[in-house]
Amino acid sequence: MPAWNNPPRGDILLRMSTPRATEQVYLDDEQVRSLVNALSRIEGHVGSVKRMVEDRRCADELLTQVAAVKAAMNRVAVRVVEHELRLCLTQCGAAEADERFDTAMKALSSMLKRS
Repeated sequence: MPAWNNPPRGDILLRMSTPRATEQVYLDDEQVRSLVNALSRIEGHVGSVKRMVEDRRCADELLTQVAAVKAAMNRVAVRVVEHELRLCLTQCGAAEADERFDTAMKALSSMLKRS
């Protein structure tokens, strides 16, 4: 069985344990569907880039498409971290959770823009 079908306990993408009544589910069905759709679009884009390489397209076209794929992956990463931070901060019960969350998201977005 591939490793992605059986992630280790505590994996950031999937919580394998059954949530307690007081716990929030990490990703609800709509969030999972949205992330899977985004990743499927990226997968299709990568396939197109691969065909461009096979067709020996010029470097500037390839690099433009590689940058687009990278930006799309960064957007997925932001959404994954956003869900994780929101859950963590709300379960921590911090009074300033929204402010801390906004600060963390701004820092993450800034970092990803530079990567």
